[in-house]
Amino acid sequence: GAGVPGGLRGALTARPAQDWEQRQEEDTLLIERILLLLRNVLHVPADPAEEQGVDGDASVHDRVLWALHISGMDDLLKFLASAQGEQQWALHVLEIISLMFRGQDPEELAALGQGPAGAERGEDTRELETLRQRELAERRARALQRTSRHSRFGGSYVLQGLKAIGDRDVVFHKGLHNLKSYSHDLGKETRRVPRRRQAA
Repeated sequence: GAGVPGGLRGALTARPAQDWEQRQEEDTLLIERILLLLRNVLHVPADPAEEQGVDGDASVHDRVLWALHISGMDDLLKFLASAQGEQQWALHVLEIISLMFRGQDPEELAALGQGPAGAERGEDTRELETLRQRELAERRARALQRTSRHSRFGGSYVLQGLKAIGDRDVVFHKGLHNLKSYSHDLGKETRRVPRRRQAA
């Protein structure tokens, strides 16, 4: 937990001026016990049947690694691996680091810093393109359904300056594009003239 790194940090930095030769025996034992405990915790094999996690959920191993990162233990391990005076712990640190990367695919780890993998990105792009095409097709179908139903109402307009019965302006009930063909007889039935009465 969070107390383990503190013990290791205290043992490593309690007397920073002292070299590893002047460190007390109990400090050396404490560091070794903490490193062995960490190695043993990470060495526990994963049991997917017992974890019963959903896809994309962090495994127990991943959660342990996250807890180590939050507590600062990974920084201490980097310090132990790189410090010239702490070479006696090199094999322990190497074993812990190899257990931290257990079960990881090297190609996935290399691609983690670059965002999603190329194959996943291509698959996501194809899926998004399919969804976009489907949405465009639905939009076109809706537009076609709307245009098939037409309102016959073209609007009502008052023609100023053209008088109707009773000194009122004419009210025109057709579209404005029909205004050129306006006459007072518009909309009236034409009387049929029998053939024998038609003018020659």
